[in-house]
Amino acid sequence: MYGFEALTFNIHGGYLEAIVRGHRSGLLTVADYNNLCQCETLDDIKMHLSATEYGPYLQNEPSPLHTTTIVEKSTLKLVDEYKHMLCQATEPLSTFLEYITYGHMIDNVVLIVTGTLHERDVQELLEKCHPLGMFDSIATLAVAQNMRELYRLVLVDTPLAPYFSECITSEDLDDMNIEIMRNTLYKAYLEDFYKFCQKLGGATAEIMSDLLAFEADRRAVNITINSIGTELTRDDRRRLYSNFGLLYPYGHEELAVCEDIDQVRAVMEKYPPYQSIFAKMSYGESQMLDKAFYEEEVKRLCLAFEQQFHFAVFFAYMRLREQEIRNLMWISECVAQNQRSRIHDSVVYMF
Repeated sequence: MYGFEALTFNIHGGYLEAIVRGHRSGLLTVADYNNLCQCETLDDIKMHLSATEYGPYLQNEPSPLHTTTIVEKSTLKLVDEYKHMLCQATEPLSTFLEYITYGHMIDNVVLIVTGTLHERDVQELLEKCHPLGMFDSIATLAVAQNMRELYRLVLVDTPLAPYFSECITSEDLDDMNIEIMRNTLYKAYLEDFYKFCQKLGGATAEIMSDLLAFEADRRAVNITINSIGTELTRDDRRRLYSNFGLLYPYGHEELAVCEDIDQVRAVMEKYPPYQSIFAKMSYGESQMLDKAFYEEEVKRLCLAFEQQFHFAVFFAYMRLREQEIRNLMWISECVAQNQRSRIHDSVVYMF
């Protein structure tokens, strides 16, 4: 019932929507980024961040600081805010918030399996996992030799279980199979999340459809570019694309047969929303593509806050915070490695 959310939304969702809009006002501004870009040491960065919401998380950290510390504490802040919102949420918002973490779960599974394949220490890998994607049996992933074992021993009890139905094979896990597994899981996850949002209806369905369609299209482009020159067949490539989005179905047919970056560009320029992204790049280059996609995503996420009485603000806030953490990591790394001339290369401004 589109347009009538205003009558009932605030009964269960009003408090949390107010909370998330309050958190959104604490995101770093362009002025904050300009100050951070002037910093000469990581302690300068800490000093600037002490005046923001990150202050309490960094205040007890001793010098000399490390980039990993800044990223860890920033992520801890995000996790604390997420857990607070999840504790207060009722259905269907609690399920919606859980869906947001499934992407991190997939990344964690892939990280552990890949690390084990290269004989890395499990404890070391667990420390690198994203805290929002942790689940009880994650440490036992290291014992699996193929997809079927991975599912039977570990993942059958996690929320990712339904997404594994498409990629259970007896093939041994190698780098190629793991990457295919990641993209197959992501495809199933995005389609499931999309259906869930459609079921919710109203403004949530409208705004989330746009955000998830953009994510699906971005993944389709990345899969195409990353599989150029590999043994992945056209049919395999097509199977990894999500069954929704602006590019579905005709864009997918064209992307599946692309042989180089300029052919991908020619396909994408037929779609007006993506023309501006590829217009920023010169022919034959793909290095700036990630940043261009991030900038477009941030623009769409910020627009989600222009409407009221919907759940998309929670998704938008989490994504914007994650982008902010990526920005902080890039700035910190540039400062730590004395590469300040490159700071602006990957910083995506928000407000």
